[in-house]
Amino acid sequence: MTTRTQTNTLAISASHLNLTLGGKELLNNVSLDIHSGQLTTLLGPNGAGKSSLLKLLCGEIPSDADIQFFGRERSKWLKPELAKHLGMLPQNSTLSFAFTVQEVVDLGALPLALTRADTQVITQEMMEKVEVTHLSERLYPSLSGGEKQRVHFARVLTQISQTQDQKILMLDEPTSALDLAHQHNTLKLARQMADEGAAVIVVLHDLNLAAQYSDRLIVLKGGKIQADGKPWDALTESMIQNVYGHKTLVTKHPIDDYPVVYAA
Repeated sequence: MTTRTQTNTLAISASHLNLTLGGKELLNNVSLDIHSGQLTTLLGPNGAGKSSLLKLLCGEIPSDADIQFFGRERSKWLKPELAKHLGMLPQNSTLSFAFTVQEVVDLGALPLALTRADTQVITQEMMEKVEVTHLSERLYPSLSGGEKQRVHFARVLTQISQTQDQKILMLDEPTSALDLAHQHNTLKLARQMADEGAAVIVVLHDLNLAAQYSDRLIVLKGGKIQADGKPWDALTESMIQNVYGHKTLVTKHPIDDYPVVYAA
């Protein structure tokens, strides 16, 4: 198994996050620090607060909470500047215009003031990485759900490609519509971004994918953190039973040193 190097740069600091929408408490006094060079996965059952936490951190949901990126309050970042450092792939990306795939990926370069030539070089690289180059002339509405997901991933990668450091990548259920090969390709790219120094936060439902690719797992239930640590520390049978209400068997992967979860 490849050794993962991590940096000590504090990328995100958030304190005492609370969120109630429509009378439902979604987050309750959540505090966390996220470091560069680390892939952190948010886990938990439906309604646990995973996506809400991601939206609160990136600013999609307005908040006066204490949230800092690289030591600077989020409110002090100008939006065009922050767009170079923070990329967010939402769970669902709504786009009804008949853009081509190439045009959708090009949208990632809009806040960056790139030349057309530079944009073409970067978008081609990102489309190759997520394996959508062959779709470049297809109209976006004609794509499958998984293809759309990969196209938007290429767009987000384009967006944060213009800075060499201080990168934050947030992915909300990026594998939900993908087949097996593309699930792993997506998470390998996220893993690569972390290994190159980015702070990566991913929302997943698959415990085994999370264990395989993550440095750190944060498990939520009812808007509260139930476990926070390395995969072996967070994915215990008792924790899974408590959070998900289902018995499991946790064992070691036959080749690599990460836990594998089986339904009991």
